[in-house]
Amino acid sequence: MPYALRRPLLAPLLALLLALAALCTACGASAREGDPTALDDPAKKEIAMKLVSSAENSSLDWKAQYRYIEDIGDGRGYTAGIVGFCTGCGDLLKVVERYTERKDGNVLEPFLPALRAVRGGDSHDGLGAAFTTAWQRAADDDPVFRKTQNDERDRIYFDPAVDAAKADGLGALGQFVYYDAYVMHGFGDARGSVGFRTIREQALKKAESPAKGGDQTAYLNAFLDARVAAMRREPSHSDTSRVETAQRVFLDAGNLNLDPPLKWQVYGDSYRIEGG
Repeated sequence: MPYALRRPLLAPLLALLLALAALCTACGASAREGDPTALDDPAKKEIAMKLVSSAENSSLDWKAQYRYIEDIGDGRGYTAGIVGFCTGCGDLLKVVERYTERKDGNVLEPFLPALRAVRGGDSHDGLGAAFTTAWQRAADDDPVFRKTQNDERDRIYFDPAVDAAKADGLGALGQFVYYDAYVMHGFGDARGSVGFRTIREQALKKAESPAKGGDQTAYLNAFLDARVAAMRREPSHSDTSRVETAQRVFLDAGNLNLDPPLKWQVYGDSYRIEGG
């Protein structure tokens, strides 16, 4: 075929090649969003939920904890739900407020004034058995309430913790270490306690984050050391096994991707997640 006849074919061929390149780029981005080494990968997130439940509820069945509610005597009033939302901390109030935005007239809405009044303390005023029964009823009967718990867990704890860990150059284990610290301590320092922000600041005084060129294992050991010190400041959190016989075990094994099988202990109880 003469050259003059072949030349018009170059433009559509080039366009096709560019389209294929764009498609490959999109596929790469999609793969990164589903990165199996990140905690927000669905399989890894399921592991994270089970690990937290083993410490918060002595069970791997985290979905059974939507209905959980009791006062554990830690000065935070009622502790409830899948990550231990507290009446004293105010995050339980946020759950009920968000639930009411989604479903007006729900069984927990009448308790909103009392929940606002007890925030910051351990009082049960205006709550009591009527409130705990309503919480369990909502958890048992209403998927909207269960989804609200999931969404508030992610908004307040999971997403900020994972984002912070990624910014510090941490893999799935480090992302879980941050998330568990968020769940127990919150971000900022509450009265008489040390929060995630201070724990991280203390860790950075001992080791550089991987994002700054530091060694991931050294940094996570420094973070866990700072967290253990924070836990020992609070009598209700003085048992540090959720760190020392769980997270530290994974770290000492070099399992920075938090890959199963996983074996650990919390409060003397043994747990296992099998490999995929």
